[in-house]
This record gives sequence, C-alpha cells and structure tokens, in this order.
Amino acid sequence: MKAGQTKRILAIEDDPAFIKLLQVRLKQLGYEVFVVNDGLKALNSVRKLKPDLIITDLLLPGMDGHRICRMIKFDKTLAHIPVIILTSRDLDKEANLARQCGADLFISKTNPIDVWLSRIPKMLERNSKK
Repeated sequence: MKAGQTKRILAIEDDPAFIKLLQVRLKQLGYEVFVVNDGLKALNSVRKLKPDLIITDLLLPGMDGHRICRMIKFDKTLAHIPVIILTSRDLDKEANLARQCGADLFISKTNPIDVWLSRIPKMLERNSKK
C-alpha cells in the first residue's frame, strides 16, 4: 500500500445499529469501510477486497468470528491482515479462543468505542511493515 492511500477496513457484523456506528466512526477517521453481515460471505469478501484490517463480530450467521479469523490466519496470502474480534460476550474462554485463532485484538463491545478505535492505527502500521 502506497503512503497516503486510504486504508480499507472490512467490518463483518450483523447488527444494523452497530454497523452504522462503525461506518460513521471509521469514515470520520478517514478509513474506507466495507461491510458484510454474514460469516460465509466474509471470506469471499476478504479475498476480493484484501482489506488492511478486519473487524469481526463473534456471533454471526453462517460462520462465527473465531472460525473466520482462523481461516484468514491459515491462508498465507491473508495471514498478515490484522483481525479484531468484537463481541457482546465478555468471557475469558472466548478471549482465549480468539488468541488461539490468531486474533490480533479481542475486545468487548461494552468497552467505549474510542478505546479500541485508538488501537487501529498501530495495527495498520504493523501490517504495512510486513
């Protein structure tokens, strides 16, 4: 990705209100945002878009966020893309599973959005060095 080029973020989320919040906030920060609301469609979208960052919900129709993350991280052409798993569930078991799947960040939706949005630039910077 060339310097100054808009970073592309793929949000995999099925809650319309949360999708709208993500789109508005990420666009305000200058990112190009793409949305998929189904886990099965997500992998095709990742392969087509080659986003700079993926934000996925944990509980999705078709395929859950853990499985999506695992499949991305096992694909050599996609493994470098940072993955944030967001969930309304705040369980240690889920966080451990997210780490095992290769997620770069696991965070509860109950955390203020600014907390995890502030982590995105570092994740993108780390990705661009790979």
